[in-house]
Amino acid sequence: MEEVSGQGRANKEKSARSAQIVNLSDIDQSQFKRVPIGMSEVDRVLGGGVVIGSIILVSGDPGIGKSTLLTQVAINIVKTLYIAGEESAQQIKIRAERINPKANIPILQETDVDVILAVIEQVKPPLVIIDSIQTIKTDDLNSTPGSVGQVRECAYRLQQLAKRTHVPIILVGHVTKDGSIAGPKTLEHLVDVILSLEGDSSTNFRILRGNKNRFGTTDEVGIFEMEETGMVEVSNPSKLFLETRQNAPGSTVVPIITGLRPILVEIQALVTKTNLPIPRRTGSGIDNNRLQLLVAVLQKRLGLHLFDQDIFVNVTGGLKVYEPAADLAICMAIISSFKDAVIPAKTVFIGEVGLLGELRSVRNLDRRVNEATKLGFTNVISSDKAKSLSEVARLTIPKPA
Repeated sequence: MEEVSGQGRANKEKSARSAQIVNLSDIDQSQFKRVPIGMSEVDRVLGGGVVIGSIILVSGDPGIGKSTLLTQVAINIVKTLYIAGEESAQQIKIRAERINPKANIPILQETDVDVILAVIEQVKPPLVIIDSIQTIKTDDLNSTPGSVGQVRECAYRLQQLAKRTHVPIILVGHVTKDGSIAGPKTLEHLVDVILSLEGDSSTNFRILRGNKNRFGTTDEVGIFEMEETGMVEVSNPSKLFLETRQNAPGSTVVPIITGLRPILVEIQALVTKTNLPIPRRTGSGIDNNRLQLLVAVLQKRLGLHLFDQDIFVNVTGGLKVYEPAADLAICMAIISSFKDAVIPAKTVFIGEVGLLGELRSVRNLDRRVNEATKLGFTNVISSDKAKSLSEVARLTIPKPA
């Protein structure tokens, strides 16, 4: 066993004497209050606002609107320090004036993390936005900006500063081709909150999702519509997601719960004959393994001949639905498309489907039903109304003439 030298033992004893033990009852809670962003959808995902001294990572595909959203945040919180590593101050000014002609944001064009730390410590702004962490570097390392070592070291120094000065810092992070956050995995462990901005670049819908939150839930999502003047918050997402819906074969509606808010979304299915030896089962916005399981239940319990059919299932609007409450809607969309039968109007489906084809109850059923009723849906099919998948099919799928 390696022995500790006399000098090393003395240093450890000195460190132990200087270390401080703090009782939780002695900590002033006001030092860790939340700062509201001023955008209810962002505050919803954060759990009420930015916690003082926290470090937040915002990720998303290029061009999805990260800089636009954070520019709006900087405009709302006066004296926010915006550190530009990718853009010039002139470029940021063009974007800020498009959002608010009277916008006035302090901009620091700097990529040296030590200079950035010194400025933050001197100015003590209410919030710091760094766009992006992949452009920040330290001269203590010989590697280029964006490398694993640079990203890890710069993020660590910023984290230590945030905890010491109680200045909240928002980092913008790039994503890789497979959608994961670029840089070392330790970057995700260093930060307190990870937010991802998602959406299809071909549509105007944007969804802000919490993937990690040490100060709140990760169930909430914020929904926006990208306009010329920036991100516009969607106050009634259920109505927005259903406004272009057509009552056609393969279309069903399900109320899902995101955090505390019920949202009605459309599930679409397309079932078509295939010439491939192994038919495709592809889901967009749902778990592919769950789709495979539900198709197997339909074949076994309802006797549907799906072995020679390609099945595609999509959640419209770019939402991702992973809760089992959507099982029944997915199954009924597949049955509707396979039989080319239209589901009766004003019908929603709520329920988990078991391996035996039975319907199971789900949480917050009353809130889901209330949201559906507000939007004019009068026929709610759940475990309260039917006990099995076959019973639901008999109730809702019209018999051929």
